[in-house]
Amino acid sequence: MPHISRARRVVTAIAGVVGIALVATACSGDGASVVPDVPEQVDAALPAETQQQLQGAVERAMAATGSSGAIVGVWAPWSGTWIAGLGTTTPGGEEVSTDMRFRVANVTRAMTCDVLYAAAADGLVSPDDAVTEWITGMPGYENVTLEQLCDSTSGIASYAPRVVERWRVTPERVWSPKELAAYGMGAARTGEPGAAFADSDTGYLLLGIALERATGLTAAEMYEKYITEPLGLQATVLPAPTRNLAEADAPMLNGLYSPDNPEGAVNCAEPMDVTALSSSTGYTAAGVVSDIEDLGLYVQALATGSLPGATDERFASPLPASANGPTWYTAAGGAYQAGSLIGQYGAIPGYITGAFADPSSGMAVAVVLNNSRASATVGSDLAWELAAIASKAPAASGQTAPPAGLPWTAEQYGEYVAAAAVCPLPEG
Repeated sequence: MPHISRARRVVTAIAGVVGIALVATACSGDGASVVPDVPEQVDAALPAETQQQLQGAVERAMAATGSSGAIVGVWAPWSGTWIAGLGTTTPGGEEVSTDMRFRVANVTRAMTCDVLYAAAADGLVSPDDAVTEWITGMPGYENVTLEQLCDSTSGIASYAPRVVERWRVTPERVWSPKELAAYGMGAARTGEPGAAFADSDTGYLLLGIALERATGLTAAEMYEKYITEPLGLQATVLPAPTRNLAEADAPMLNGLYSPDNPEGAVNCAEPMDVTALSSSTGYTAAGVVSDIEDLGLYVQALATGSLPGATDERFASPLPASANGPTWYTAAGGAYQAGSLIGQYGAIPGYITGAFADPSSGMAVAVVLNNSRASATVGSDLAWELAAIASKAPAASGQTAPPAGLPWTAEQYGEYVAAAAVCPLPEG
């Protein structure tokens, strides 16, 4: 059901207290010390026509991915807000509500880099440190720096493609970060350190391990100290690896995955429920849980460099995010830059997410779909489609709309979402 208020820290915080049961180190909610430097949000709903376009885009993506539910938030400071839960938690299950938690997947990567720069500002570590200064038993990696791990330019391969099928079979199994990292490190290098961007979940695991040793904190405590506590986030945590999120006290959006049926086609009607997946599978690469309002506020803070230790250098020298991609699509500092937007997207079993914000206008979009069978790129495609729609929202009374500046159209990325469909799309 739709919800339109963005002035939420008091009201949502009360409901968010139940999320503390997810992990012992959840933030106390004493109040934010950091506020993203963006234009003040108009306290109004986005116009009905804009809402209809946004909802249509999300519902088409739900159909394309076989998702029974989705949660979306769109904030256009000059025009209004739209926050909604769509569909059901499972086929035939309860209605999705906007306070439900979900795994943010690759957004965790940006948070791990936040910790790197904050810890560097505290004098605990340097981005130029070799990873071998903090993690022993890594011969041959002396020329890989912590900054390269953050930028995904380390040349270390990813681990998830090599173990994801095992996660679906035994989702509750707890994995050691070093065990998972070994799968990536045991594969062929993707390139020389610093040469090119190649997204590496292994790199973010190694960065998390190094930062734990540098700060003397657990990963959950690092996120609390440097991110959730400064921003006053009430629902954002790295759950304990043994915590079964399917049994969490806080409301959870079920995570689904559509397997193949005996004939080899995608079984869109009967997806597997993988909500119980251990957070250890993602850890400091993809393990964080949040809700949509926390995610929207976080991505604004990320884009504006509002968190402790943020520097202009973090996003100053981006590299192409893909060999054949548009020139406006780059990567640096654990995030992607798409035109004027900064954010992250990705997938982990059960969820596809995307969250981006414009540091100048303050516009932010965040969305989660609860079936991970389709390509993770649906997370960025849908987020950019929503951003294109929101960027054209008319100004509220007394406000001025920013100049349109995104180098793509909503129709273009709506077509990309449709092209990635693994389940039948509605006719018309």
